[in-house]
Amino acid sequence: MTGNGRREFGARVAEIRTRRGLTQKELAARIGRTTSWLSQVERGVQPVNRLDVLNRLADGLGVPVRELRPDAPPPADEPPERPVEPNALDRARLLLSGHPALGALLSPDAARQEPPLSDLRRDVEHVWSLAHGDRYAELGSALNSLLPSLERVARTAGKRERAMAYGLLARTYQALSAAFTRQDEADAAWVAADRSIAAAEMSGHVLDVFAGTYRLAHACVRLGRYDQAEHVAQAAVDALGRNSEETASSAEELSLLGSFHLVLAVIHARRGDRAGARRETEHARHVARRVGRNRNDFDLEFGPTNVEIQAVSVAVELGDAGEALAIGLQLDPSGLSTERRARLALDVGRAHAQLRHVDDAVDCFLTAEHLAPETVRTHEAARSAIRDLLLVAGRSAPPALRGLAQRTEAVG
Repeated sequence: MTGNGRREFGARVAEIRTRRGLTQKELAARIGRTTSWLSQVERGVQPVNRLDVLNRLADGLGVPVRELRPDAPPPADEPPERPVEPNALDRARLLLSGHPALGALLSPDAARQEPPLSDLRRDVEHVWSLAHGDRYAELGSALNSLLPSLERVARTAGKRERAMAYGLLARTYQALSAAFTRQDEADAAWVAADRSIAAAEMSGHVLDVFAGTYRLAHACVRLGRYDQAEHVAQAAVDALGRNSEETASSAEELSLLGSFHLVLAVIHARRGDRAGARRETEHARHVARRVGRNRNDFDLEFGPTNVEIQAVSVAVELGDAGEALAIGLQLDPSGLSTERRARLALDVGRAHAQLRHVDDAVDCFLTAEHLAPETVRTHEAARSAIRDLLLVAGRSAPPALRGLAQRTEAVG
């Protein structure tokens, strides 16, 4: 968008906002941005090049996207009559519907037929490996028996075994919440996170309560409930930060603390608050230096490398593509999970897309698709970037880009 284009666009936003009777503060609140950001947009200082931001702004104003920007591509939403495609986690969503252990409440002896806790613990580890590996269909199948078994054992076992079962149940719901979030099933992620918190309290494992709260914060972010996400994450930072000042914190506590700082960085970035996003990223870097190496406490994969992967994501959200590439192209994520490596490839691809580097962006998206095809198909920001690339390339769009757009349903 050229300087004149930005000014014309900003004037159009201001005119529609005034016509709707909205103040800058009210519209900014509607779309999860700061008043300063909106002011810069209306003055033609801040460009709006990303389709997801453009869509959010149009929704806040209550107008079609093309009323704001006539050259925007047509909506990619599927027509209502098109049948809904089965989701890899449909089975898991059904497990969340109702109580998964009603029979155990009437017949406690049924727990004697359940697998021993040692087997269930191995199953929980396997579930997390599936979640980290972008294998969501397998995860849904594995949970079909594991989750009801854990719910029954947690309610019917002896006191010591019951606490262990609740701990495993908390971790299982955390894995399910993480998977739902990545598959853009934020409402189900919220429910799973809430159940993980309840199970963690029953287990007596205090830090697992924080781990479940982390999953809840991410569900709030995916729902666009940034005020709630910030409240959840900041409360956890306050509690963990206070504890780290009073005692020598364990690596597990530090992993949680740093992860919550990263959540806050994402929230600020989504709101266009560059200073807040950078502040929280630096806090996370400081915590990562205290941790010293890449770890996987509570399956958070927190450590110096993951902090920088998140820094790339934050820079992309802020539109700082050059910074994102400067960080991302120097990283070696080989020691992290498939999901983390795919996420880095996606965000580097988004940065290339912001700079209109079509071929480099497509290469990154194809790498991410090779690693985690299910994640790429449901990653709305990546799909939006692919639509942007199609708009830029026009009739000269390379076949690889067109094929990617079809596979991810980035075009209607």
